[in-house]
Amino acid sequence: MSISMLRRFACALGCAAAFAFALAGCSSGAMDQGSAQTAANGDEPAVELQVFAANSLEKALPEVEALYTEKTGVTFSDTQYKGSGDLVEQMRGGAPVDILITASAGTMDDAAMGDLIDESTRRDLFVNDLVIVRGEDSDIQIASLEDVASVDGRIAIGEPGAVPAGKYANQALASVGLYTEAAGETGSYASSIADKVSLADKVGTAAQYVSTGDCAIGFVYSSDVYRYDGIEVAYTCPDESHKAIVYPGAVSSSSGHAEVAADFLEFCMTDEDALAAWAEYGFELA
Repeated sequence: MSISMLRRFACALGCAAAFAFALAGCSSGAMDQGSAQTAANGDEPAVELQVFAANSLEKALPEVEALYTEKTGVTFSDTQYKGSGDLVEQMRGGAPVDILITASAGTMDDAAMGDLIDESTRRDLFVNDLVIVRGEDSDIQIASLEDVASVDGRIAIGEPGAVPAGKYANQALASVGLYTEAAGETGSYASSIADKVSLADKVGTAAQYVSTGDCAIGFVYSSDVYRYDGIEVAYTCPDESHKAIVYPGAVSSSSGHAEVAADFLEFCMTDEDALAAWAEYGFELA
């Protein structure tokens, strides 16, 4: 082979090597960029939880959810705040849910009987008090449950079939003969108050009726006083006048993020910042 041919062959080899190196560099750059994108997004897709919660949690729970998002990156869909019975009915209808928090053991029992929750994840989160509220400028005095019969004005009570606070209120009224059924759901009101009762679709609605002056008094939870302006506690119903007010929480049996949902329930009960948020709105740990 002539020197000229050798030079041309060496040149060709050099160009080929340079081209291969360039290709390798491009490929390596693309791989690095892809790896960076994977690292930025995480190996798993972002988790978004759907929570169904008792209406009385409407102010406190968003703060706790925000804390959890800040600490874990997990986000929350449009949390539903309704009467506990309505939430269970929505789940029966196939609504996608990760976590259910109700305002009574009975409604959580209903969810369990319908196989709507994972019973092993169920836990009691909070307790609450049943109170009678009045407007802040009201001179209504209530020293006992019997005094409800002499109130001049309407009485706001949650619809007992869907609103646990309404059922508790009826139980309290039944303890002094103002409601005919001790369980508080299927009875009727005494004639002295029957024409004055305004049923509400949520406990928050009952509080609003009093806040706006549409009702003179209302049966709500002590935590509701922190949610609405213009109302104050006139009377705290004795514990023995109604069943214990407990808020159970559980992971939905259909949740696609069961482990994360269970972790959030644990966070609600143990994180110091979360506990401070619950306390700010009048909730006590069970």
